Amino acid sequence: MSLASSLVPFVSALWMTVFSPAGCKANPVSCRLWAEPQISGLSMNGDFVIGGIFNIHYYMSAEQNTYTSMAVQPQCSGSMDYRELRFARAMEFTIREINNNSDLLPGITLGYQIYDSCSAVQMAIKVAFQFTNGVDPVFNYTNSCPKSAVATVPAVVGDSSSTSSISMARTLGLFGIPQVSHYATCACLSDKRQFPAFIRTVPSDQHQAAALAKMVRYFGWTWIGAVRSDTDYGNYGMAAFLQAAQDEGICVEYSEVYYRTQPHSKLERVANVIRRSTARVIVAFVHAGDMRFLLEELVQLPSHPLQWIGSDTWIIDPEFLRYNICAGALGFGVPRSVIPGLREFLLNLSPAQALKSPILKEFWESSFNCSLKGCAGMRRKCDGSEDIRSLQNPYTDTSQLRITNMVYKATYAIAHAIHRIICNDTQCNRTIKFASWQILDNLRRVNFTTKNGYKVNFDSNGDPVAIYELINWQFRKGGALDFVPVGYYDSSKQRGQEFRMSSAISWMGGQTEMPMSVCSESCPPGTRKAVQKGRPVCCYDCIPCAEGEISNITDSLDCVHCPPDFWPNTKQDSCLPKPVEFLSWDDTLSIILIASSIAGAFIAVYVIAVFYKHRTSPIVRANNSELSFLLLFSLTLCFLCSLTFIGRPSEWSCMLRHTAFGITFVLCISCVLGKTIVVLMAFRATLPGSNVMKWFGPPQQRLSVLAFTLIQVIICVIWLTISPPSPFRNIKHYKEKIILECGLGSAIVFWVVLGYIGLLALLCFALAFLARKLPDNFNEAKFITFSMLIFCAVWITFIPAYVSSPGKFTVAVEIFAILASSFGLIICIFAPKCFIIVFRPKQNTKKHLLGKVPPQGP
Repeated sequence: MSLASSLVPFVSALWMTVFSPAGCKANPVSCRLWAEPQISGLSMNGDFVIGGIFNIHYYMSAEQNTYTSMAVQPQCSGSMDYRELRFARAMEFTIREINNNSDLLPGITLGYQIYDSCSAVQMAIKVAFQFTNGVDPVFNYTNSCPKSAVATVPAVVGDSSSTSSISMARTLGLFGIPQVSHYATCACLSDKRQFPAFIRTVPSDQHQAAALAKMVRYFGWTWIGAVRSDTDYGNYGMAAFLQAAQDEGICVEYSEVYYRTQPHSKLERVANVIRRSTARVIVAFVHAGDMRFLLEELVQLPSHPLQWIGSDTWIIDPEFLRYNICAGALGFGVPRSVIPGLREFLLNLSPAQALKSPILKEFWESSFNCSLKGCAGMRRKCDGSEDIRSLQNPYTDTSQLRITNMVYKATYAIAHAIHRIICNDTQCNRTIKFASWQILDNLRRVNFTTKNGYKVNFDSNGDPVAIYELINWQFRKGGALDFVPVGYYDSSKQRGQEFRMSSAISWMGGQTEMPMSVCSESCPPGTRKAVQKGRPVCCYDCIPCAEGEISNITDSLDCVHCPPDFWPNTKQDSCLPKPVEFLSWDDTLSIILIASSIAGAFIAVYVIAVFYKHRTSPIVRANNSELSFLLLFSLTLCFLCSLTFIGRPSEWSCMLRHTAFGITFVLCISCVLGKTIVVLMAFRATLPGSNVMKWFGPPQQRLSVLAFTLIQVIICVIWLTISPPSPFRNIKHYKEKIILECGLGSAIVFWVVLGYIGLLALLCFALAFLARKLPDNFNEAKFITFSMLIFCAVWITFIPAYVSSPGKFTVAVEIFAILASSFGLIICIFAPKCFIIVFRPKQNTKKHLLGKVPPQGP
């Protein structure tokens, strides 16, 4: 709870006790004011007297109350704030200007009573009660108790600080007296349930906090420090900023709070926190008086350069331009303005005029270090040589009329509200009685433009449209700091368009390069942010995206998976189409396999030619020439069918390669099986009384080969009918590439095709093995046994190799198995015969085959 909130119930009760009679009686009752009233610093009589209150002094002196004697009345002390004095005199100037204006309140004279709140809540509340009751020492009540006191002022301008304004608003609001503040920016004052009579011409801190957060985010600063005054202004303002900063994704390294009356050790601790921090940007929602103490503490032991972001109370105060450690500071202030005639009014001050006001007298004496009433202490007597135009202080500086213009607008707003009540089109009636709530109601509805061109109106909360200049502290040619507008903020613009830059910025220490203030460096594309445990979200580690994921923006929170047909590049910041892999014709492995396949086919054709040329020779006729030619033809097809496995898979190539392979191999094994059976039957035929050969003559041999092959053809037809092989993009075997292969369609039928070939091969191997020792000089069963042994070994090895081989090597393994088994058959079965036919023609005789030729000596 604020100090103002805690004092209001106490003061209200005190007012009822001191100022109200004990009861309502018919006889007159007198109540006496025990405390001395506060004397106004500037005043002038008029038909309607407007109240004013400003923080002209920084402190209020008060002795400790012993409750045994009358307490000494508090007085203002400490140095004078010349800028606040300018505000007070600006109100005085505005009322004089209104009185000379024939269009506004014609024939009516406005007066004023301007007080000094001493930057203290107690003094502000005391003045507020004087505004409601007046300063008469005795109150006389007759007949009955009054229901409410009659206000001595129709409206009040001020106070400058939020805390004092909150205290006054709670008091003045009870009586419906409108309070128009020029500098109280606390967002809490927009709550009309608590402060129904409060209006202001300066924007609410809610807008300033949002503007500061947008500005900080605009420059990419996500790691900042925060300092605030321990007042309603600082606490409410910083709370609004922190909420806006959180919405903008800004993190706060530290948030410190202090007040100028707290022990110096607290200020030292705050300064040390700032020095040790890693944040290079510091946001200070600090009252001017508190900021002065902080900067003086930091100057004693300078820290690393800081980019100051200031609230409007100090960022536009010329008094702070002497602190070079704030060079490059940024902050929002109400726009600069020009008030014609104000400078001459301020400078038109003589010693005689100064003597009429205690405030002006103090200003004159402190400015020229002399005394207007003779020698006083170390001061000389003012001799009239003092020239106020030679002074260089905030009172005489009218180059930055920002808050001064807010006083100007507030005073005019009150005058327009009074005008709406007592004036018609031609004249005003000063005798009209009106209540405070009427002034308040008309204040809310005023809509006019001041003489210097500024519109004045208020929303339902009593706030104006928030328009700010972005102020930058830049070094001029002479080396002195000055205020330079570099941007604007207009809350009436569409969302996202409120803030804009207009010129170059000078950064901390006068640098031209924008400082960086981040807890962690930005995560580049290809990585994601991982928040560090126990630290704010702005502190994170950059984690590379997982396999198959990318991030294509800076500071990505998550990585995204590439589509199934895409894979990340090496930087993992974009998805590229996966390379499609298949056994192409120009692949080195393909070339080797093609050469082997064609060579095998040529060998088979050559053997056919040799056999055909020597078809009448005993060795060809003895080995069933018809089955031999059919076997050689099927082997040629086996060699050539391996070529269908090479190249980009298509619908036709996939169906052709598997069915051609299955059928040609069955044809080949059927021929070998027929030759094996012929061998066995031929041996049986040589036995006495055997007539077996008539059951397995050439017609039966051809029929058996046809029958065995027809079974495989039927299986393949079923395969192509129910679920044929087709091209398949395999994206599971490899993550980074696509294998374009022929899907089996029905895997069961595929293994049935292989199983049928294997069954025939095992049967052939078993029969050949039985016939391997039959008596004959050239027993073909021995060679068939070896060929089937090689065939079975190849295909038994092929199964695990086929299942485990990746990508294009799966096809290569299948081709290798086809070629290896085909070469095994042609070498084992036909190589010995061709060797005899070509190189040993003498052995190609019937006697030699029957073993009737005696062995020849060497």
